[in-house]
Amino acid sequence: MEMVSGSHERAGFFARSWWWLKAMPKKLAAVVVEVAKNAKKLGRDDPRIIIHSLKVGLALSLVSLFHYFQPLYNSFGVSAMWAVMTVVVVFEFSVGATIGKGFNRGVATLLAGALGVGAHHLARTSGTIGEPILLGLFVFLQAAATTFIRFFPKIKARYDYGLLIFILTFCLVSVSGFRDDEILELAQKRLSTMLIGASVCVIVSIFVCPVWAGKELHNKVSQNMEKLGNFLEGFGDEYFRTSKDEESDGDMSVLQDYKSVLNSKNTEETWANFARWEPGHGQFIYRHPWKQYLKVATLTRECAYQIEALNGHLNSGIQAPAEIRGKIQATCTKMSLECGKALKELALAIKTMTLPSSAETHVANSKTAAKNLKSMLKSGLWEDTDLLEVMPVATVVSTLIDVVLCVEKIAESALELASLAHFKNIDPTVTTDKQHSDQLSTAKQLTKTDCPNIVITVHVKKQEIE
Repeated sequence: MEMVSGSHERAGFFARSWWWLKAMPKKLAAVVVEVAKNAKKLGRDDPRIIIHSLKVGLALSLVSLFHYFQPLYNSFGVSAMWAVMTVVVVFEFSVGATIGKGFNRGVATLLAGALGVGAHHLARTSGTIGEPILLGLFVFLQAAATTFIRFFPKIKARYDYGLLIFILTFCLVSVSGFRDDEILELAQKRLSTMLIGASVCVIVSIFVCPVWAGKELHNKVSQNMEKLGNFLEGFGDEYFRTSKDEESDGDMSVLQDYKSVLNSKNTEETWANFARWEPGHGQFIYRHPWKQYLKVATLTRECAYQIEALNGHLNSGIQAPAEIRGKIQATCTKMSLECGKALKELALAIKTMTLPSSAETHVANSKTAAKNLKSMLKSGLWEDTDLLEVMPVATVVSTLIDVVLCVEKIAESALELASLAHFKNIDPTVTTDKQHSDQLSTAKQLTKTDCPNIVITVHVKKQEIE
């Protein structure tokens, strides 16, 4: 019986293996098709990814010439491989990131190489027995001290990669010098090939379809403000619908775009860090106020958290009766609408780098509406109403008042950015409608083109608002 059972198990194993092998081609084909679809979608969503991949291939091909051509190989030898390694680790998606990494690697290699050569010569003076002891002590001290420095937040944000290369290069030069008498020549070749690789990365990154981190941050901040403006413009009508089952006229997906703002902190700080490495380009001059962009972004994110609370009331199962909401509908809708208009005006001004024309007016209107609402509440608007029925509306009112304060702070910060970045002042000769039309046209042009050297001046007229 045991033999029969064993033969059945072997037969089952071979049968499963045969079916697995038989199904293998179809599974592989399905995987290939899925990968192709994902690659196509990725390239369609952001064509710059494909361009970046080609740029990396171009840079690697250029530095590989040091191996292919005998005269170049004779000059650098096997150290030419350091140029290839430098391209692999230094070339990043944006110009700022590439320059930052190249600078970190260059300075760290130079300093660590010089200190490594010095440590090697100093250790040699101690004799055959003392040399390895001193070298080990030097390696320990610099590795411990440099690793400790890496934990400082500001240093870690900008120079962490450089400190890592410093540790690596010092150890390579000082330790390899114990067995290699030509340590100075070794250090010189590694430094020169590294500089060549980093230079190729920077040149290709800047002159072949550049991706500027500063421009990415600039667009990110304006887009986030616009998303909040879209929500606030549609919130009043959506919240004060007379019937819970009434269909919404607008696109509900637009009201949910603000959610991406809640988790944008890391992205914005990363772009700002890379932007500081970039040279002046296009409308972004040298020493552009990138820190002010982060200040505006922080306030925008704070406003997004208030909007998250408002969004919770849209889908809440506990709603105040329509007659209670109707008492404050006009005022709350005006507050929300004016805040939305102010944010969209500021977003458009930042995108086009022009001074906002009517943002302060919208902020003032929202503050006036908030003041009127407070007066209504103090007048005993809901004295004869059940407290439990009033609480949901009171929460919305309180949150809307906080949103007004947030929008006011955003406007002040955005105007400070406009002053520091020298935004274009508009010529008051055309109507406000014409100004918005021209600004939208300019914004579309800036969105469609990646050319960093186009400066667009908008000549419009600000209409006096009574």
